[in-house]
Amino acid sequence: MLAARKVTLAACALNQWALDFEGNLQRILKSIEIAKSKGARYRLGPELEICGYGCGDHYLESDTILHSFQMLAELLVSPVTEDIMCDVGIPVIHKNALYNCRDTVPFGEALIETKDTCLGSEICEELWVPNCPHIAMAMEGVEIFTNSSASHHVLRKNYFRVDLIKAATAKNGGIYLLANQKGCDGDRLYYDGCAMIAVNGHLVAQGSQFSLDDVEVITTTQDLEDVRSYSSNRISARLMPHEAEPYHRVKVDFALCSVDDIYLPSIEPIQIRCHTPEEEISLGPACWLWDYLRRSSQVGFLLPLSGGIDSSATACIVYSMCRLVCLAASNGNQQVIEDAQRIVSDPHYIPKDPREFCRRIFITCYMASENSSRDTCNRAKELAEQIGSYHINLNIDAAVKAVIGIFSLVTGKSPQFSVHGGCRRENLALQNVQARIRMVVAYLFAQLCLWTSGKPGGSLVLGSANVDESLRGYMTKYDCSSADINPIGGISKTDLRNFIQYCIENFQLTALRSIMSAPPTAELEPLLEGQISQTDEADMGMTYSELSVYGKLRKIAKCGPYSMFCKLIYMWKSICTPRQVAEKVKYFFRMYSINRHKMTTLTPAYHAENYSPDDNRFDLRPFLYNTAWSWQFKCIDNQVSKLESSQENRVDGVCNELD
Repeated sequence: MLAARKVTLAACALNQWALDFEGNLQRILKSIEIAKSKGARYRLGPELEICGYGCGDHYLESDTILHSFQMLAELLVSPVTEDIMCDVGIPVIHKNALYNCRDTVPFGEALIETKDTCLGSEICEELWVPNCPHIAMAMEGVEIFTNSSASHHVLRKNYFRVDLIKAATAKNGGIYLLANQKGCDGDRLYYDGCAMIAVNGHLVAQGSQFSLDDVEVITTTQDLEDVRSYSSNRISARLMPHEAEPYHRVKVDFALCSVDDIYLPSIEPIQIRCHTPEEEISLGPACWLWDYLRRSSQVGFLLPLSGGIDSSATACIVYSMCRLVCLAASNGNQQVIEDAQRIVSDPHYIPKDPREFCRRIFITCYMASENSSRDTCNRAKELAEQIGSYHINLNIDAAVKAVIGIFSLVTGKSPQFSVHGGCRRENLALQNVQARIRMVVAYLFAQLCLWTSGKPGGSLVLGSANVDESLRGYMTKYDCSSADINPIGGISKTDLRNFIQYCIENFQLTALRSIMSAPPTAELEPLLEGQISQTDEADMGMTYSELSVYGKLRKIAKCGPYSMFCKLIYMWKSICTPRQVAEKVKYFFRMYSINRHKMTTLTPAYHAENYSPDDNRFDLRPFLYNTAWSWQFKCIDNQVSKLESSQENRVDGVCNELD
């Protein structure tokens, strides 16, 4: 009789929702059914899948623990969970301390020993740390490594994630399964799925990174003898001293292998699929928007569309969402169809044409003032026509004049723009009034537009401030950058421009060409002979490319003013003198600290860059600074003086030699 040696394993990507216990349970059960239908004897789910990963402080509530165990009990009595080993995650209190747990007693880290193999578990971040647990587990003879993950999307992150999965089994061999959360589970983060399985350094199964499917299951069938053969060829690793305490083993009277598996296929490496950053922007925020829309009980979006790159990129993301919805519906995704029918209040509706669906759920609004140009108005209108949104043109001058009139009536003073003789404070106040009026008008139309045509519900207002403008504070507090959610709030201007080019080429949105070529402008100051007199980069005193550099150095490289200066005098040595670099750095930190208070009111934004300045989640820094940065700037000035003095001495030495 042939000995069983092949195992069929399943890893899942589930769109779980924080505290949606019944919904989460149904998605778990469905994933188990799919895994069993594919012959799997082991099924791995994402981190904390019973309660949802984004519970935050709800983890501290006894209700969350109680309901998690109630759902676990439902799983244990369900016939769906028979004849398969299922790995699910819940929070557990042990000795009055709260833990993120997956396995049964005894409490703590352990290996699972079945009749035919040994499994070891990691949780999410443990794959990313230098001393990964899977290294010690491999020394203990583990053959199957599992990771219940809740790994959120960041641009370009998946390349690194794939490399880690492959490397985890390349040194010592083994099968590595990564399950992942997917979707928006109630916060700014989007979990991008992409469950993966690697064997002996090769990727053998990969799920979709962005998908509207709530449940996705990937499987692989592998020969354990391939793992053992690969591991034995790396015997030198076994000879290394291993001082750690051996893992406790939990023996399970269950076999993962089947005696009928001799003809099943084995290692077959696949081609790795990783999206470009432009594709990630097109897909990730679009999936996030769909989850937010269908779970918020709203019926659409409203976007102030200015005709500039940022709001146009936001509009394109909504259009991409409509494309994904129509594609999922055409593929028979019943959940997407039912959600779309509920959103448009039509039980027979099936979304087929992205432009038609866009018109049903997306309102764009160009809010002109006397400072707006005809060009931006036309660009906004043309883009709206090409994506199919319901477009509104309106003028806010009457509302602006009314607000300023109240001020003038009370104070007897009438503020003027700089070009009309006003001071800087007057000029800024007049710009801010326009910006804030647009926010008020946007919310008014979002709440009542559908009411005017007898349709139920309201729309979510979308913001369109990019991550670089947020970092600089180049926005008016409570202006039209204030919204319900912001799909581009974690994306840089540079990446947005690349995304616009992607939309031109892949969505055939030709209106974007003129938007790409136009200089970014807020259009809040008077026109000069009908032409724009104000540009964003001139107002900010720095370029968008410089802002991206400042952001990465400040947050990711953990640079204060002096450290940033030291790095930039080398990076920019061919284009700037040390004194110029010093002035740029000091100006950035002054503006950053002056405007830091704005970060406390940022619209919840899709998280796509690790240098996001979002105070509420990603950037735990003060919002009241000593904006003089007196000691830090003195250190920079002292260093500049030394550099200039050294340079002068070198020049004098050269002159003396010539003499």
